[in-house]
Amino acid sequence: MFARLREDIAAVLDRDPAARSKLEVLLCYPGVHALALHRVAHRLWTGGLRTLARVVSAFGRLVTGIEIHPGATMGRRVFIDHGMGVVIGETAEVGDDCTIYQGVTLGGTALAPGKRHPTLEKGVVVGAGAKVLGPFTVGAGARVGSNSVLVKAVPPGATAVGIPARVIVEGADQRREAQAAKMGFSAYAVTQGGDDPLSLALHRLIDHVAEQDRTIEQLQAALARLGGEVGGACEPLDAPALNRMVD
Repeated sequence: MFARLREDIAAVLDRDPAARSKLEVLLCYPGVHALALHRVAHRLWTGGLRTLARVVSAFGRLVTGIEIHPGATMGRRVFIDHGMGVVIGETAEVGDDCTIYQGVTLGGTALAPGKRHPTLEKGVVVGAGAKVLGPFTVGAGARVGSNSVLVKAVPPGATAVGIPARVIVEGADQRREAQAAKMGFSAYAVTQGGDDPLSLALHRLIDHVAEQDRTIEQLQAALARLGGEVGGACEPLDAPALNRMVD
């Protein structure tokens, strides 16, 4: 138990530049307290003392503002930063080295018994206020942007943002993000490619249509120089105005 506590403190010092000493982390970080109390509650839960486990869990919520169901499985070196309002459901599984910020919900969407809550694989970062809802897997190293609502699986190394959350980092972008990750921890799941994927798609469509308009104008001018008859041109696309509307 003390070895796990030392790991938790080291994880905070590694990922939070505001943490100045081991003693400060031990005394002042509610995420560390919540995880320590959860280990006690989880041991009671798996030992069949479920009412007592819920009492310990409720006490942990009272003193930390973080609610972790005693049935949830928490990995090693999990960092719950700030933590107020975090809710982790009964069948949730949080892998090693995950980071969870304030206001996050790992919730279920079904009333039937069984697996109802998400699984976070190793190294997942869930930004502040994000809701991860359902019995699916968020792949290793993935990131869920702040205030996103995630209702489907995310592949390893990808980033999901929006409501509902959409995957925005795949393929070649994964390599770029992996290189960027070597430069430091990605706090709050912020990524250089963090724009809404729907917005990006609309921008690309607008730019594509604008380029087609320019090509058509050039073809019409060439036909006119050759003496051909050119029909009336339609009103040109105002790409800058449309792009401003999409932003």
